Amino acid sequence: MINTKKSAVLLSGGALAAAVLMGTAGVAAAAPVEAVPTATAATTTASGWYCGWESGTPYTDRGDRGNKVREVQCLLRDVWGFNIGRTGVDGDFGAATESAVKAFQRSRGLAADGKVGPNTWSKLRGW
Repeated sequence: MINTKKSAVLLSGGALAAAVLMGTAGVAAAAPVEAVPTATAATTTASGWYCGWESGTPYTDRGDRGNKVREVQCLLRDVWGFNIGRTGVDGDFGAATESAVKAFQRSRGLAADGKVGPNTWSKLRGW
């Protein structure tokens, strides 16, 4: 079954109206959407802030990719309000994410090296 929310993004104007009127039959004709996991909104748990991408505290820095980077990006943007660049939570630790990490580190009295190790994770998680 195709997720109607994702499919609706691919449709525009009259096509969207037709799909709504026809139900899922109209949506089935939409182009397939690549399955990308989506995290829920940032929540606080007994373990601190969590976005749903990575529950641990693995070291990460510029050039890394994946869920640990998504977790850092989500925490920086959605919990702490830092700008992580125009691509948002994309799992790519590039220049914008590094800049946001450095700004976050400075704001928390940490060495602003742009690397997310134990001390930075601790502050990101709210410990």
